[in-house]
Amino acid sequence: MKEPIATIKNTRRIQEEHGVHTKKSFGQNFIIEPKVVEKIANAAIRSKDDLVIEVGPGIGALTQYLCEKADHVIAFEIDERLPEILYKEIGDEHLEIILQDFLEADIDKVIRERRKSGQRVDFVSNLPYYITTPILFKLFEAQEHPDTITVMLQKEVGERFLAKNSSKSYNNLSVVTQYRCDVKKIMDVSRHVFMPKPNVDSMVIQFTFHDKYHVQDEPLFFDMVRACFVQRRKTIYNNLQAWLADKELAAEMLDRAGIGASDRAQQLRVEDFIRLYEVNYEKIRERKS
Repeated sequence: MKEPIATIKNTRRIQEEHGVHTKKSFGQNFIIEPKVVEKIANAAIRSKDDLVIEVGPGIGALTQYLCEKADHVIAFEIDERLPEILYKEIGDEHLEIILQDFLEADIDKVIRERRKSGQRVDFVSNLPYYITTPILFKLFEAQEHPDTITVMLQKEVGERFLAKNSSKSYNNLSVVTQYRCDVKKIMDVSRHVFMPKPNVDSMVIQFTFHDKYHVQDEPLFFDMVRACFVQRRKTIYNNLQAWLADKELAAEMLDRAGIGASDRAQQLRVEDFIRLYEVNYEKIRERKS
């Protein structure tokens, strides 16, 4: 591999040679510590045969390591200035750049057309803070979802994805994520390894899809989970009856599921939400249709 892009010297060289400076509107913060991107790539990719998808490659700090580890890396980029730089710095042997907003892309089609039979798909990204959740939920809801998602995101957001019930950070995002995936922390990342330096620290976490749970009409289930957390200080009964617009039905549902009316949503495990939904599915569907 060439000298790492993820250094202060090379980041400044690339900026000066191409007149490229970070854009706040794109949430760009370039990584200047090669050990960080190397560890992310090592955690995300199992073999050279993996198909890798990256969003927001920037000037290629992480992309460079992904292309060393895998034979086919697809990078989605919206900054028209950057593809030329990426191909010059990294080459096009292993790299395919799609100049498109990932949120507008047909990710099912992209994976379906490029994935070989039996091939693993790894999604890897230093996610722009302002679109972290929309990107992740696009992947969670995709039919052709990746096998793993390894992302750097704002530390506070990462803690919500990892949170267990009864903890301060536990919310509807925790429940919906853990319904679909096993989640683990790879490492904490200091704000000091970015240029320009952001105001907060980051975290790298990895999502691995599982098939532990299945419910009827998942969008309705997710809607119920969100409703249970609308006002965290209120009991689950209060939030549920507001969603249903029916106090008696809310009390009946909680009783049938063996959940206390005075409990709060953050006390419930993923399995508790599933039980609350499944034993009351017909009643919920009838009420919300």
